[in-house]
Amino acid sequence: MLKSMLLNPKKLILAFSCLLTVSVSNIAPAFAGDPFRLASQNPRNIGEKTEDAFEAVFKEGNYPLAEQYINQAEQTENYDPLVPALKAALAYLDKDWNTLHNYALKTIDLANNIKAEDEVRGYLYLAVGNFLEGTYIFKTDSPLAALPKVQQVFAYMDKAEDADANDPELNLIKGYMDLNLSLYLPFSSPDQAIDKLENNASPNYLVYRGIAVAYRNLDNLDKALEFANRSLLLTPNNPEALYLKGQIIRKQGLNDNSVSLLQQALPYLTQALAQKDQLPVMIVSDLERETNNTCNQINQMLGRTECTVE
Repeated sequence: MLKSMLLNPKKLILAFSCLLTVSVSNIAPAFAGDPFRLASQNPRNIGEKTEDAFEAVFKEGNYPLAEQYINQAEQTENYDPLVPALKAALAYLDKDWNTLHNYALKTIDLANNIKAEDEVRGYLYLAVGNFLEGTYIFKTDSPLAALPKVQQVFAYMDKAEDADANDPELNLIKGYMDLNLSLYLPFSSPDQAIDKLENNASPNYLVYRGIAVAYRNLDNLDKALEFANRSLLLTPNNPEALYLKGQIIRKQGLNDNSVSLLQQALPYLTQALAQKDQLPVMIVSDLERETNNTCNQINQMLGRTECTVE
């Protein structure tokens, strides 16, 4: 359990406020900066540059642009714990452990600052900040040393849920966490986690992407593809959404030993790879490997000797 939580901060990023943009229900929220809540859900006045950073990462899949926006948000919107949380998450992707640690602590400080007036977000980002700090400890020390932080994450998540169990931002982050844990804990139910994420979290395209990943990991590839298509319909140019769909179809092709399915997967992988300048190095390396492997497998099945990936 400890290892599964601390080795997957990318999934929490996805979660946290995560990847956010405006709700896809076509109903405008009361504050343009709140990507989670409609007017009837007590929206928060999240800053414009913070929202721009979210959209750059999670709607457009453009990490360098997101970093520019989040640096601007740090100067003018430094009251919201989401800003240092996202900063820490980007540092994780760069394997910059000192920066990760510094911004994890800032996340905790700002979460404490807002806790009195906004309990659900205060406790939520106390959980996020401790998760990020635990990741730093895990990477620089040991799993055992990180254990107290993991315990704090669960405690703060419980307090956030006590404050407002129906909050969509909380349910997005907690939903991703529950899905991740359900794959490793013998008595956890991925079906229950999927249902809660689908019905209580927002925005929808992140919900769909998370569910697609869960079904992919459970090897329910038809359902994974269904939700990947829903996510991609809402973010058609996002290279990570394209990568996910290609990955799922590739897995179907490998399971069925089908050259036709592998050929269907390849365009999605190459479209994602064409946007590699937008993505972190750790994602690009996985994408390149999977794209080349797909191409080579197609060539082997067809008796060709050269890969056709451009």
